[in-house]
Amino acid sequence: MGEIEFLGTGTSTGIPMIGCRCVVCRSQNPHNNRLRASVAVKTKGKTFLIDTGPELRLQALKANLDKVDGVLITHTHADHLAGFDDLRAYNFITGEAVKVVGSPETIQIIKHNYPYIFGQAVQQGGGLPKIETTAVTKPFVLSGVEIIPLPVWHGKVLVYGYLFGKMAYVTDLSYIPETSLAQLENLDTLVLGVLRHRKHSTHISLSEAISLIEKLKPRQAYFTHISHDLEHERIANMLPSGVFLAYDGLKVTFSD
Repeated sequence: MGEIEFLGTGTSTGIPMIGCRCVVCRSQNPHNNRLRASVAVKTKGKTFLIDTGPELRLQALKANLDKVDGVLITHTHADHLAGFDDLRAYNFITGEAVKVVGSPETIQIIKHNYPYIFGQAVQQGGGLPKIETTAVTKPFVLSGVEIIPLPVWHGKVLVYGYLFGKMAYVTDLSYIPETSLAQLENLDTLVLGVLRHRKHSTHISLSEAISLIEKLKPRQAYFTHISHDLEHERIANMLPSGVFLAYDGLKVTFSD
């Protein structure tokens, strides 16, 4: 069996939001406290990190994530990338470069955003991260595990979901192309980014996500990348059977 650990389940602002006094942001329920969206996937004896958000250090410490066999980046918005430099901690542990995979556009932007990592450093000291990047457009093998990238659209931004056998993680989506949609049918476990009740130009809503689950028919589904519009207990109690609202620290097993 494989395992997904939700390191963070919040949208780009995190929950609570700075300056917000809504019921969810003031909630004492820890399931309403959401760091930026990220997961650790453990499968076939390997551990993979999906996204390096701004709280990566805190998330890794909380989850005792002292080993990663590869890092998969969905896209380069700050809430999914801003903790990238913290990957150097894994260099200290292993003495090896961290393997990072993403779309060609994603890898290009990472190298542009972090030039000091990729050959333009003023000096080599100070814990310079050692990163080995690979741009992918088709199924690939990372640390001995086959993974399939699933292109989806986040408004006008290309985002990769990732398929590990019968489990897929797809966040920040507003439209799924037919080729990717076909690969999401009848999975054991499907994780989808779901922002709020109301329609959004670059994310699917709660009702749209439920309709998508009804069409794709996974054995179990979990929603993540959640805004403060969705109070955990209330939404969890209204979801269909087999569909769940994820929360920070949740661990879910899946058939791999």
